[in-house]
Amino acid sequence: MASGTESEPRVVKSDQQWREQLSPQEYAVLRQAATERPFTGEYTDTKTEGVYECRACGAELFRSDTKFESHCGWPSFYDPADTDAVILREDRTMGMVRIEVQCAACHSHLGHVFEGEGYATPTDQRYCINSISLKLVPAR
Repeated sequence: MASGTESEPRVVKSDQQWREQLSPQEYAVLRQAATERPFTGEYTDTKTEGVYECRACGAELFRSDTKFESHCGWPSFYDPADTDAVILREDRTMGMVRIEVQCAACHSHLGHVFEGEGYATPTDQRYCINSISLKLVPAR
């Protein structure tokens, strides 16, 4: 499983600076690891070609050519844009063990990654990412 190096974030802001930059919903997901409701995010069914950046810091995270239809209610990707784009961390909240996906640049919460679910993707992984954590920059 690809994982960025676990290090200090390159983008560092105070809690107050994050609150001023992000909407309350963005802050809840990106900085407090909340989850948006399924099938409500703006990128769930988007097929636009382009690059998905971190909404908090603008780092490139995923590309549209790795996005696939998982019918889970959130945008799904089978691989990050770069192995160092994300950090994978064990998440033991909600009474289960999952793998949290964070932006390597600012350590914002993006979603979770799952393996072995039977999707016909090159990596057999599903990066299940909150739309509100992303900003799509369409290809030109």
